[in-house]
Amino acid sequence: MKEIVLDTETTGLSVENGHRIVEIGCIELEDQILTTNRFHCYLNPQRKVSEEAFKVHGYSDKFLSDKKKFSEIADDFIKFISDKKLIIHNAQFDLSHLNNELKLVGKKPILKDQVIDTLDIAREKFPGSQISLDALCKRFRIDNSKRKLHTALIDCELLSRVYVNLIDQKEPKLNFSEKKDEISINKNFNISYCKDVVKPTTGELKDHQNFLKKSLKKNYF
Repeated sequence: MKEIVLDTETTGLSVENGHRIVEIGCIELEDQILTTNRFHCYLNPQRKVSEEAFKVHGYSDKFLSDKKKFSEIADDFIKFISDKKLIIHNAQFDLSHLNNELKLVGKKPILKDQVIDTLDIAREKFPGSQISLDALCKRFRIDNSKRKLHTALIDCELLSRVYVNLIDQKEPKLNFSEKKDEISINKNFNISYCKDVVKPTTGELKDHQNFLKKSLKKNYF
């Protein structure tokens, strides 16, 4: 099963106020494990970045001025996410901006049933607790020291680790000396997960067989 962890950065909060996307980051998961496939781009929003947004991600008008417009990357973006579930934290925000951009270039919107919102999962799992990405990293002991500013790829990498913990598929590796099933992810991110498989001993298997034989004799003879 392939999924896409997705994050955006924008010029401001509200589409209604004309704000646009300045960065899209996507990384692929296959069976909840990071692959090397990713989609990333900075975008010229064709408007000024608000002061509040600049404090969040640090992308200046000058930095963005020579970047591609959304219309130039739209087809590649759609192809990358096509037929895959999107994993997004606070999906309402990202979807409103993405669907605005898609609408402006005459493309179909991303539907809600294509999206898994980790904010909703966290809200249900930890009612009354803080459920920001930073708070969830702290809860699951995920190192988020690289997150000095909000940048799409770093946020995607962190969210991918939060997601697999939220759905109880894997736990973050805690530097145990024993060797376990480990996966190191590409040259840019060095992420390890471990997942123990508990196998029955020979004695336990023998006891189980004896139990079955006794049960069969009791029920049928």
